[in-house]
Amino acid sequence: MMNNSETAATKKRYNRIAPLYDAMEWFTERAAFQGWRKALWARVPGQRVLEVGVGTGKNFDYHPVQAHMTGIDLSNKMLARARKKAEQTGRSIDLREMDVQQLEFADNSFDAAAATFVFCSVPDPVLGLRELARVVKPEGRILLLEHVRLDQMPIAGTVMDVLDPLVVRVMGAHINRRTVETVQRAGLTLDRVEDMSSTGLVKLITACPQK
Repeated sequence: MMNNSETAATKKRYNRIAPLYDAMEWFTERAAFQGWRKALWARVPGQRVLEVGVGTGKNFDYHPVQAHMTGIDLSNKMLARARKKAEQTGRSIDLREMDVQQLEFADNSFDAAAATFVFCSVPDPVLGLRELARVVKPEGRILLLEHVRLDQMPIAGTVMDVLDPLVVRVMGAHINRRTVETVQRAGLTLDRVEDMSSTGLVKLITACPQK
């Protein structure tokens, strides 16, 4: 069952930081994130594609040109900035305010779904991933670019656990989630997991709906 209070708090956090969001990530975006985003979107198959957590539209430049794109976001203020970017750049994307934990799409609506640094902030990531598995066709793919807890570095992992409550309040994202394991708990089949950073902090996860 969806946690409505935590979902409302998450929306409030992202509405609060929406005007500052691009500036907050300016350096990391240029240093690494852009390349990782490009790598994910180069792997996205199909004609009908769902982007979860479009934010301010950082992925728009990398969307597959042949695809009919639908994008959702929980935050109406982030979505407003995405709409403005789409208009300015001439991007064709159907943008909707929606929660991945409770998608308003029919079963098997999409050939693929993708999200970049989103499931770190979804209140119930298992619920959200199960919804993606529902709306993506059985032969489709779900691609996630996510930062994860550094389990192979015990001291760093513990520091992430200690800092997590503060980071959530300031940025809205959990820094210590084990998203690869979460994908499996949601009932999806892992197809491929790639380390995008030398430390294993950022992973590109490709999964298949299990139906």
